Parts: sequence; C-alpha cells; structure tokens
Amino acid sequence: MYDLERYLNIRSAYGASLGPEGTLAFRMDTTGVPQVWTLDEPESWPEQRTFADERVTFASYSPERPELAFGMDEGGNERVQLFRLASDGTVRNLTATPEAKHRWGGWSHDGERFAFASNRRDESVFDVYVQRREETGDEATMVCEGDGWLTVGGWSPDDDKLLLSQAYSNFDQDLSVLDLDSGERTYLTPHEGQIRYQSAQWGPDGDSLYLVTDKDSDTLYLARLDVERKTIDPVVDGGEWNVDGVALDEETGRLVYSRNVDGYTELTVGELTDESTIEEYPAPDLPGGIAGGVSFGPDGERYALSASGRANNTNVYVVEFETGEAERWTRASTAGIPRESFVREELVRFESFDGLEVPGYLTLPDEVPDGGAPVIVDIHGGPESQRRPSFSGLTQYFCSRGYAVYEPNVRGSTGYGREYTHLDDVEHRMDSVADLRAAAEWLADRPEVDGDRLVALGGSYGGFMVLAALTEHPDLWAAGVDVVGIANFVTFLENTGSWRRELREAEYGSLDDDREFLESISPINNVERIATPLFVLHGANDPRVPVGEAEQIADEAADQGVPVEKLVFDDEGHGLSKRENRIEAYTAIVEFLDEHV
Repeated sequence: MYDLERYLNIRSAYGASLGPEGTLAFRMDTTGVPQVWTLDEPESWPEQRTFADERVTFASYSPERPELAFGMDEGGNERVQLFRLASDGTVRNLTATPEAKHRWGGWSHDGERFAFASNRRDESVFDVYVQRREETGDEATMVCEGDGWLTVGGWSPDDDKLLLSQAYSNFDQDLSVLDLDSGERTYLTPHEGQIRYQSAQWGPDGDSLYLVTDKDSDTLYLARLDVERKTIDPVVDGGEWNVDGVALDEETGRLVYSRNVDGYTELTVGELTDESTIEEYPAPDLPGGIAGGVSFGPDGERYALSASGRANNTNVYVVEFETGEAERWTRASTAGIPRESFVREELVRFESFDGLEVPGYLTLPDEVPDGGAPVIVDIHGGPESQRRPSFSGLTQYFCSRGYAVYEPNVRGSTGYGREYTHLDDVEHRMDSVADLRAAAEWLADRPEVDGDRLVALGGSYGGFMVLAALTEHPDLWAAGVDVVGIANFVTFLENTGSWRRELREAEYGSLDDDREFLESISPINNVERIATPLFVLHGANDPRVPVGEAEQIADEAADQGVPVEKLVFDDEGHGLSKRENRIEAYTAIVEFLDEHV
C-alpha cells in the first residue's frame, strides 16, 4: 500500500501546443505546480522552460517563431498576466497590469501581434486589446470597448478581423466580428432566449466560422456560420449526445471534433471537402476514454492532444493525421505506483424522486471490506459542469484504502442535453439536492456499500451541495467535506468578482428579484440541522467564492456543537494548485475521515 503523498505525486502532462518547427510544448506539474516543458521527439527527456512558484495557466506557440506565450496568476487570484518565453529562455511580462485579468486571444498568423481581453479599464467588463510581440504593459491598443464578458476567438486568415464572443450566461453567447481597420463590430448571432455558440473558429476561406451550437436543438451540433449572410447550417448532427468541441486547421481545412457520449470522448477526424462536407480519416486509438485539447502542427500533418482515464494518468499524444497512428510523447510519472494497480469505474444510473434517471460513476476498491465499503460521494462544481471519468490520484488513494468513490451527474449537469441542464435552475435548485438523497438511498441498497458510512465531498458549487445535503438530509451522511463551497448565496453574490456576478445570477437567481428564495436555500440559514462532522477547506485569495463563505459556515456549525475542522491556505484561490498544499490539505481530510467514518 502506498501513502497519500505518493498518490498526490502522480504527474499529469496536458495543454499541448505544437510549434512551427514541430516542437511540442505542454504543461506538467513535476515541480508541484504546472510549468511549461518542451519535447523535440517522443519520450525523450523533456526540457523545463518556466521555473515559477505559481501555476502556468496556458501556453501557446507562436506560428512563426520558436517562442511561446503563457499565462500566470499569483496565489490563485486569477488575475492572469501574459508572458513571452523567447527561444533563449528569457521571459518578458507582456501585460504588467497585476490588478487586472487577461484572457489570451491568440497570435496573428505572422506572429507579430497577439490579442487579449482584459478588465483593466473597469473590473466588471472586458475590453479587447491588440499588442505587438515586443511591446509591454500599457503599449497595448484597445480595439474594442466592451460592455460585458468578452473573449477573443482568434484572428481571421488575413489578420484584419477578430472573432469575439460575448457571454451572458454559460448557456447564452453571441458571436461578433471586429474589423481592426474601421473598428466596426458586426453581430452574427442575434437571437432570443438562451443559445450556445461555442468553440467557434475561422474557416479556411475567412468567410465562415465553424462552431458548436444548440440553436433549435436539445444537444450541441457542429455548424457552419456564414459571416456575410449570418446564416447557420448544420454540418454534423449531435443526435442524442453533444458535439462538445471542434479544432480546425484553417490552412488545410483539417479538423477534429469530439462527441461527449455518456461522459466518454468519441473523436472524429476529417477534412473539409467543401463548405459543409467532411471526408473522414482514421481516429486515434487512445487509452482511458477521455481526450481533448487538440493542437495542429505545421501543414496540418500531425496534431497533439491529451488523453486520460480513471486508470490512466494524463499524457500527451501526437497523432499522424492521415493514418490515425498515435504515439505517446510524454511520460508523466505514476510516482512508482504500478499502473495495473489503478482501479476503473463503472457507469451506473439510479432513479431519482421524480423518476428522472441520473447517471454517474462508481469506483470500487479491489477488495470490498466485510459489511461493505464506505463511500465518498464526490459532487462536481459548476453547476454547469459534468464529472467525467478522468484520472485522479486522490480517488485512487481512497480506493486503495478501502473506500468506494461515487460521482453523480445530478440534474443541472452538462453533457445530457439542454433540458437536463436546466432542471435545477433558480426555483428548482433543491431538486438537485433531492437527487443526492436518492443517490444515497440507492447506494445503501447495494451489497458492496456500507450505507451508514456515506461522505458528501464537493468543491465550489459542489461545496454548496455538500452543505445542502447535510442540512436537508442530515440522517444520510456520516461526514461532509466542503471545498471552496457556497454557504450563503446572498453573501456569495454580493462578494464574488464583479466581472462574473451577472453570469452567476443567470443561474442562481438575482439579488434584486430572488433574494428571499436565495436566503431560504442557503445552508447557513439552516445550519442548526447539521448533525455530522464537517471539514471546510478554502483559499484566502478565492475571487469566485470568497473565503468568508468558509468562515461563516465553519464558525456557526461549531457553535452548534458540530465537530468542525477548517483549513485556509493564504497562497491559494478557488481550489488548490500547489502540490505541497494538496498534500497538507488531503492528509488532514484523510485523518478526519479515518476518525469519523
């Protein structure tokens, strides 16, 4: 049996970017936080290229030079700054505005300029900037003054336009094109109601965009948007499952798109033979069942992507486009733990209180203890998110210690169509908590499970779900672990970053119209119902769910006589990015669970 620290030292390699000379850049957490590494050939010794104590959030090769742009925040505050890593290893801060957030928008095709969105003018809105590669700080030129949540989708083939996306909620976006010469912004997707326009990219001719959308559909499909006519035509129907992403090499028209089939990735590889016809090529055979993050190399001859699975830690593979032959380039370490010892998940479903079928993943230990295994019910955040069976060293550790791990995708989760995702909106919020009760009762009926030893664990919105489960159904749970969770929807919305408040109100309800309801469902206002031990974990710099959420629930639960442990990290934000902090935090959580469960 291996200790927790070994499992938390299992590495991940991901975030691939293929450079103009075929060099692979990727992020890997060997040093304890994700940094940029490069490889010139498969399975050779990787070269570490950044050496910071903070996480690198992305890395993108220039299309013309062996240099990289990358992003990094400080202490989890999410105020990402953009940097340029030159071929000689020197690093230059391109933005140098630490009080603002910066969101990468891509290189121009000649590699001379880059675009980004930032809230440096007004914290609550994002403007669009263009900057030359040798410039820094305030030399960037604002090319579009925003009035909300803007992101840059990339440069047109002739570099005279930018594709912009504006989000009103996670399920409602608009696309527009900004002419850099005239400054004119043309909206492409006028609509009523909520429609998703995502993963949009320029087509080879510059006259069209390729994207995924759920316009007139319950699920996402691949579509072509004619920029001049503003018409959208389906290219690939999603059917029962979402087409959840597309990567397009605009020079060749080669593309890779993915379907999310019950949480597993199904890749399709092809080439546009005309505006809406795709000639398919062999798809790679990758381990694990989860893949994404496609980056095309020069001339579209190869592409890189990451692959993962419950029993496969994340690595980067490079695929030959025409043959589909995949070769693993990275060798992210398993910390000496044999891969064959990792356990796999089972896709399961249960029927909830109203007959809704709820999917999820149950991972059992190799040897189930007499009387059944205690179960950690691990609840995802979002809520517009989906738990998928990717690798987790922590999950493998728990299973090695005799715990089972169950990950439900309760109503409100993505991946199962528009209707399923909206089943928990505003006044239906507590129906998703009722799904947890049904899940607990379903688990208790399984012979492999000890129904008296169920643990609710979750982060962010999942932390709210933990607290709500403990207040609404306290008799079902042996303990709860709340990681950066929401305790009070009113104080959360009042104190979350101003740039994201409107998007969160679209999901949860607004302070102006729904305050009484938000108060009624906030766990802090029902704290007297908590009867089981509670562990609360948070980052002091969290801009999304401020640390006050952790402090108020921990203090009030302790005042009720509940055994409470609280752990706050001064150098973390919305979650734990540093391995040393993860080791400290989860060592404490394991000791807490061993004592109480």
